[in-house]
Amino acid sequence: MNVPLLDLKEQNATLRPEIEAALARVLDTNGFILGNEVAELECELAGYCGVKYAIGCASGSDAILLALMAYDIGAGDEVITTPYSFFATVSAITRLGATPVFVDVDPVTRNIDLEQLAARITPQTKAIIPVDLAGLPVDRDRLYAIAEKHSLRVIEDAAQSFGSTWNGQRIGTGQGFVAFSFHANKNITTGEGGALVLPEDIDSALCERLRLQGFQRFADGSMDVDVLGGKFNLTDIAAAIGLGQLKRLDEFTARRRALVQRYFAGLDPALGLQLPLADFVNSNWHMFQVLLPEGTGRGAFIAGMREKGIGIGVHYPALHLFSLYRAMGFKPGDFPQAERIGAATVTLPLFPAMQDADVDRVCAALRQLLT
Repeated sequence: MNVPLLDLKEQNATLRPEIEAALARVLDTNGFILGNEVAELECELAGYCGVKYAIGCASGSDAILLALMAYDIGAGDEVITTPYSFFATVSAITRLGATPVFVDVDPVTRNIDLEQLAARITPQTKAIIPVDLAGLPVDRDRLYAIAEKHSLRVIEDAAQSFGSTWNGQRIGTGQGFVAFSFHANKNITTGEGGALVLPEDIDSALCERLRLQGFQRFADGSMDVDVLGGKFNLTDIAAAIGLGQLKRLDEFTARRRALVQRYFAGLDPALGLQLPLADFVNSNWHMFQVLLPEGTGRGAFIAGMREKGIGIGVHYPALHLFSLYRAMGFKPGDFPQAERIGAATVTLPLFPAMQDADVDRVCAALRQLLT
């Protein structure tokens, strides 16, 4: 008997009614680019985060790039970040001609190791891009204390942590830029899209110009360009989907936490899996990642789980081992924690449409494959 594959496609299928309703609403208004839906979503996001301005972007990747551009970061500048994230985090730095400076990750949180960060700061360092891996926030208190001491900008890569908190404050209320992603695999989605929450000292009009080719339009029909921007805008169709999703964020987060608690209860410690930090206060549990026991072949494990109808992800390989960064001089052994975690990590199914029985099924499959 063929068992339907338990993976994110099952979750996305449940969004179809919302997507169809959002599409119909935008078609009725005949507004597609930076119209009422985008403006409303930006207002809702700013209100949710308790800030003045949020800018809808085409992706979380573009949100990071836009923040770097707003800080005028480029050739000759260094930006500190983690080697264990999605490629978009570091690619934005490289794309602008700046130099990425990696700091290894903490073996428990798997986030950037703040103990090692200060030693990597030089006179050329302009900013820090921390990443909230799998939705677990980086320690914001320590992060901003380091940044303030060294007069550095912070761009929070919160692509995975929308709905997470730190010390009771929602992620997005930070002193720096905060970049969110609303990709199809995120806790809420716009299909494809993201947003950038702005710090108070940044000119929001400048960010709006950078988002759409640097254009300024005037009442008499004329226009001007005074900065070199990009095509980073969110569409109204995407924003309309996001507005419906935003209303359900707390519901989705609560369900994810309940599913993860069931994982923790159902996974036998004897299997030898290294589980993530059990944070049920701050994390939104964007992903549930475990490290396979030493000696377990990850390819064979993924194939075995798929045979049992369970989709497994890999998030992420260590970034500095990609060919692009090896060509810049990075090599194996530079960041041992990121390399160890990147080689052993697997992402188990986790999405709000899952049933308790689905978690039990995954745990049973793990027992069969790992004993």
